[in-house]
Amino acid sequence: MPYNIAVIGTGYVGLVSGTCFAENGNRVICVDNDPKKLAKLNNGQIPIYEPGLHPLYERNFRDGRLTFTDNLEEAVVKSEIIFLCLPTPPQEDGSADLQYVLKVAEDIGGILAKHAPQEFKIIVDKSTVPIGTSERVTAVIREKYDGEFTVASNPEFLREGFAVEDSLRPDRVVIGTSDPRAHKALTDLYEPFVLSGNPIIVMDERSAEITKYAANSHLAMRISFMNDLANLCEILGANIDNVRRGIGTDSRIGKKFLFAGTGYGGSCFPKDVKALLRTSTDAQHTLRIVEAVEDVNADQPKRFFKKIYDYFDGDLKGKTFGMWGLAFKPNTDDTREAPAFIIIDLLLEAGAVVQAFDPEAMENTRELRFGDRITYAEHAYDALNNADALLLVTEWNEFRMPDWKKIKSMLNIPVVFDGRNIYDMDEMEKNGFDYFSVGRPMVRGRK
Repeated sequence: MPYNIAVIGTGYVGLVSGTCFAENGNRVICVDNDPKKLAKLNNGQIPIYEPGLHPLYERNFRDGRLTFTDNLEEAVVKSEIIFLCLPTPPQEDGSADLQYVLKVAEDIGGILAKHAPQEFKIIVDKSTVPIGTSERVTAVIREKYDGEFTVASNPEFLREGFAVEDSLRPDRVVIGTSDPRAHKALTDLYEPFVLSGNPIIVMDERSAEITKYAANSHLAMRISFMNDLANLCEILGANIDNVRRGIGTDSRIGKKFLFAGTGYGGSCFPKDVKALLRTSTDAQHTLRIVEAVEDVNADQPKRFFKKIYDYFDGDLKGKTFGMWGLAFKPNTDDTREAPAFIIIDLLLEAGAVVQAFDPEAMENTRELRFGDRITYAEHAYDALNNADALLLVTEWNEFRMPDWKKIKSMLNIPVVFDGRNIYDMDEMEKNGFDYFSVGRPMVRGRK
């Protein structure tokens, strides 16, 4: 039997989750207070770039299972399960900002008090929230409404660029609730998503809340560990790719999240690491490993910049750099905490000129950070016109097999700084490039 679902917030998590709930036959009302975003969604446009999402959105919107509105009251009244998919950005002290979650909780309490619904309401924190948020949301709603409801935790584990796949076929579903009715309803809701046998794991609310932070911090740890090791490889003349293959084939370790680069970014890892550190500080317990994870990650883009700085003997004023990639990773337009932004800041501060290209993230880069302080190229090769070097920062597939003869003819100096290790060292030497990557020996190919 399909459920009536409200999804509050239409960012990455809300829009993907709501669309995939509708794809499995549920009736979903997505709520947002941004009129421009709603206008797009109600006119066949998706405001984010996420592979595979548009056909699902189009089908379910056409068939009436997926609707978009700014009417929170109508959505709450009509729905049995209400998902909170709201932003929880980091505050200055690293803690998660819950103002949006708590404001909507207050509004929900007022709506429920006004309508006094007979049916049991399930409010679900799907946003990444600190430990104890379920209790805080419960208390806020309870101030206005004394009827039957519960607040559960259902953290998302969506990878941007693979969010549709992760939503429709999750490797696990975590549900945090102590209420048997919510246990049954949410288990029923997710049953069609795990027909291949992947588990639905039900636990208490606090454990579910910390599970999300623990998962992301652990993955961030693997990235920082490899970046730290890559820096050692550069000093000792080893090759991090060989090390990665050597440890990644160990079944106890595995192959994922072992690639060296310019550091992690995006909407999850940076803020979740910070939030977990803040939680540990509040609990008067030091997470020493997680502190090191954040420190290594903060240094990594700066180390990449230093290679550029040193190559040009510290004189970057007036130099032009063609940058490929702005998003924090490929297959997304998300530039939040993108290493490219840190590198651009350092280049501009040193007096350099930046000509950038990214298949999807240039509009966000312009609007959210740099405006017209950098040049946005229409095509990848346009970014290299009269450039003194190529900087590869995001490993989009279209950058993997470039025309090296063309690139060499366009660059003032045949030098490439590869922040994602996607090019073959022997090929770069053969094509006559000076080539710098992460955790691998430097190549001197210039004649």
